[in-house]
Amino acid sequence: MDYFCEQVQQKDVGRRMQVGQELLEYLSDPARSPDLEQDQQRLDKVIDELTGWVNSSNFKVALLGLDVLGAFVDRLSGRFKSYIGTVLLPLIDRMGDAKDQVREQAQNLILKLMDEAAPPMYIWERLAAGFKHKNYRSREGVCLCLIATLNIYGAQPLVLSKLVPHLCTAFGDSNSQVRDAAILAIVEVYRHVGEKVRIDLTKRGIPPGR
Repeated sequence: MDYFCEQVQQKDVGRRMQVGQELLEYLSDPARSPDLEQDQQRLDKVIDELTGWVNSSNFKVALLGLDVLGAFVDRLSGRFKSYIGTVLLPLIDRMGDAKDQVREQAQNLILKLMDEAAPPMYIWERLAAGFKHKNYRSREGVCLCLIATLNIYGAQPLVLSKLVPHLCTAFGDSNSQVRDAAILAIVEVYRHVGEKVRIDLTKRGIPPGR
């Protein structure tokens, strides 16, 4: 881990690609990585640096950063919860990436966090900030992520009354893709909870025709 703590700070793309692969191999074999959690500060530093990789303008580095963070989630499971606040903001940014693959992988990592690190609503309380993101693709991505969450977990683990107001705001978004994604998300909510959501929308002043 001392070696990785030093190497993840490299800025050279080629070096990062090499170190990322080494880290994936190290994390996949518990016998090789018994010192993973020996030093909490060192682990914090590695995950902070990898969050920087996710923010990289080089999409290959960003994808590798997402992969390696996913491997950390697999290894640490519930113990990764303390890093959720650190990694979610870059993941929301990446859901707005120009490349489909990066957007998809960012969403997959968010869903993995719900599956392995913390309950879905714990994630959504922090993810909801993405509804106001400056990048329209990120706003659209958060709506699509809600659809995926409902498809996997249903409505039970979510407090939808906290999320529906964000979708209502998104109905009036300046971007048509965000508006469409918000409508798809509310349809998904309706599929799970039925008439309650229609009543809620009426109370929020959404015109009956809409």
